[in-house]
Amino acid sequence: MNGLATPGLKNLPLDARPREKLLARGPAALSDVELLALLLRTGMAGKHVLQLAQELLERFGGVAGLLHTSADALKIIKGLGPAKRAEVVAVLELARRALAQELKQKPLFDSPQAVRDYLQLQLGARAHEVFALLFLDSQNRLIEFEELFRGTLTQSSVYPREVVLRALHHHAAAVVLAHNHPSGTAQPSRADEALTQALKAALALIDVRVLDHFIVTREQAVSMAELGLL
Repeated sequence: MNGLATPGLKNLPLDARPREKLLARGPAALSDVELLALLLRTGMAGKHVLQLAQELLERFGGVAGLLHTSADALKIIKGLGPAKRAEVVAVLELARRALAQELKQKPLFDSPQAVRDYLQLQLGARAHEVFALLFLDSQNRLIEFEELFRGTLTQSSVYPREVVLRALHHHAAAVVLAHNHPSGTAQPSRADEALTQALKAALALIDVRVLDHFIVTREQAVSMAELGLL
């Protein structure tokens, strides 16, 4: 032991402590840093817990980036031991599962913002392109979310046959297509439009409807159906 105290939340003035602030004013009153500090509880010698939380958010691109971070990736942050890494990953996974559960319990487009939030949590922070599908039942409730293709997505690299097979596997009545633009530009491209029409035609052969295609970035999820491109 070196005798140095671990800077934690108890060392803060009462009105600056995230826990007391949350209980008094509600979780919406806390910043991302404060919420994460509340989860971490303590910092390390020479680094306050709020500084540790700030470092985490900056290193991984904010909350959205953290949601795609593995326990192994968190090892680069000095001061995060195995227990803290496990806690962070567990909480982030709970957030994803909570949104998925909501989408499975009622028609997908009864909660359009929940759809966007879910897709942003799943795809928004990815550094490479990912093509995914939400498979829906006859009442438009979520059956399963699957990532099918990665890399540079074009009509030639996303295979309609594989999409059809997965739709049959899930006994889906409809699907929502989604992929991310790591560039941050959410505007659908001509290639996105061509891919959508190709998949729409392939799925129509097995009587599965394409309800939408979302283009996802860190900041937003744009609906091609709302743009009249479906």
